[in-house]
Amino acid sequence: MSPHPRYSALVAAGRHHPAAWLVLAPLAAAASGVLAQPTGAPYPTRPIRLIVPLPAGGPTDILARLVATPLQERLGQPVVVDNRPGASGNIGAEIAAKAAPDGHTLFAGTSGPLANNVSLYAKLPYDPVRDFAPIALVATAPFVLAVHPSLPVTSVKEFIAYAKARPGKLNYGAVPGAAAHLASEMFRMASGIDAVHVPYKGAGPATTDVIAGQIQFTFASTPGAIPHVKAGKLRALAVTSPKRVSGAPDLPTVAEGGGPAMSAQVWYGVVAPARTPREIVQRLYAEIDQIVKQPAMRERMQQNDFEPALMDPAAFGAFIRSEIATWAKVVKAAGIKAD
Repeated sequence: MSPHPRYSALVAAGRHHPAAWLVLAPLAAAASGVLAQPTGAPYPTRPIRLIVPLPAGGPTDILARLVATPLQERLGQPVVVDNRPGASGNIGAEIAAKAAPDGHTLFAGTSGPLANNVSLYAKLPYDPVRDFAPIALVATAPFVLAVHPSLPVTSVKEFIAYAKARPGKLNYGAVPGAAAHLASEMFRMASGIDAVHVPYKGAGPATTDVIAGQIQFTFASTPGAIPHVKAGKLRALAVTSPKRVSGAPDLPTVAEGGGPAMSAQVWYGVVAPARTPREIVQRLYAEIDQIVKQPAMRERMQQNDFEPALMDPAAFGAFIRSEIATWAKVVKAAGIKAD
């Protein structure tokens, strides 16, 4: 290939005037293409896709969009939420796991696809530890033990006594294998009650049937339950987190209400495909950390019944592994399978 005419002219000038190379050498290199592209392009170089493995309008989608708007402002590129629901989050997780590890595809992971599903499904098309690079835990949302207002109980202790006096007579609703189902089974086994699981296709219909009196109780995440509690349609007895939540400070924990000590909550984080460069992971964590620390953002999260809960990549990775181990024991003891 013959050199560019402009490059030839620059070389000729340098030959006749050697001192001119001090000025002309960078220009000659640029004209020849040597410096046309930097060795490492700045991140990000194009829009970022944030895969949400659940339908639009749900808690995971709401939180993803809360974070996406300020994140795109800080990164200087659009952050596009891409809803890919199905198979308890496995479809979206597989798409994200197989994406290019360049930081332009992120996954709004939750406790389901990143921890619970390992034990619930005989075979997953991805490995939550091997196939993802943790970036940040963003928030948690504990479950609320909620009953129909007609039930003659006002505390966890009274509820357990009521249920034990009626073995097999109380029904609770949950999506089979979902985090609420696992939380319900953890409570049932720890408290020693005999209750019947009624399967539902979504958390919303289960909550609706408690309100209608079709079933007696449910464990609903705080974003799905607190609005109905405030409206008087549900009676909340306790939250399943180790400590009380800011959105309902008067609501005791299960242990404070006279029940077993337990910790069960939906958690929400951001991960990237494995082998995403460490500097990109750290950049994303730093940006998310600053976003969640903003008072206005924390207020918006709490208004939607999320508890801000930041963890850095290393801590989040360790947390995911511990959650996999915790829920594997519950799944095995309860004999739960999603497929």
